[in-house]
Amino acid sequence: MSKVYFIGAGPGDPDLITVKGRKILEKADVIIYAGSLVNKEIINCRKKESEIYNSASMDLEEILSLIFHRVKAEKLVARVHTGDPSLYGAIREQIDPLEKMGIDCEVIPGVSSFVASAAVMNKEFTIPNSAQTVICTRLEGRTPVPSTESLELLASHRTSMAIFLSVHKIEEVVNKLLIHYEEQTPVAVIQKVTWEDQKIVTGTLKNISEKVKKAEIHKTAQILVGDFLGEIYETSKLYDKNFSHGYRSIKK
Repeated sequence: MSKVYFIGAGPGDPDLITVKGRKILEKADVIIYAGSLVNKEIINCRKKESEIYNSASMDLEEILSLIFHRVKAEKLVARVHTGDPSLYGAIREQIDPLEKMGIDCEVIPGVSSFVASAAVMNKEFTIPNSAQTVICTRLEGRTPVPSTESLELLASHRTSMAIFLSVHKIEEVVNKLLIHYEEQTPVAVIQKVTWEDQKIVTGTLKNISEKVKKAEIHKTAQILVGDFLGEIYETSKLYDKNFSHGYRSIKK
């Protein structure tokens, strides 16, 4: 019997899917992709006779039934998600019932939009004596957020933050962050990161709402917050000539 691969397609640029993920797409008999988010160019490497399904118009039962019957028919199935499937990918609710049906599942990781956003900004989330922790979160919407993970509570750590699925409520995001962060805290909003029509808006908590509205960014955007976006930072010990480690001695 064949199997189903859950593939992280990356943030949008077709070249940012992993080599392993692309190889699966090239030989897959059936491809089910999240058409509302995945760049369709990513699946252009498929073989001509493969079956293509856009899961944007399908419910969970339909997706599971399709995968089950195709795998039982000895077809190699690629289930393609945007970014990395482990973040807001809704893969657990697919994998668990499939495994109970006897379907072999494998997840191939991808580049998440939050790391792609840091990359296009040429920034590093973990700056010495500024932030050594990254918080990935979202505002509550139709999908609830546990009370212990409210944005204002997480903001109390004042570390680097990547906020998903929340740009349509940018004013609410800012108001919650301002409970703990200063007005001048740097913010970057990146819409459709690595796509050809990518938009980048930078500012501070004081002015980012106005800038985002002016840029007409309403969805598909990552909100990055924290001093790691600023210009003042300390260098690491990794390349400090006065710091020795197993591969380098202090130069005298």
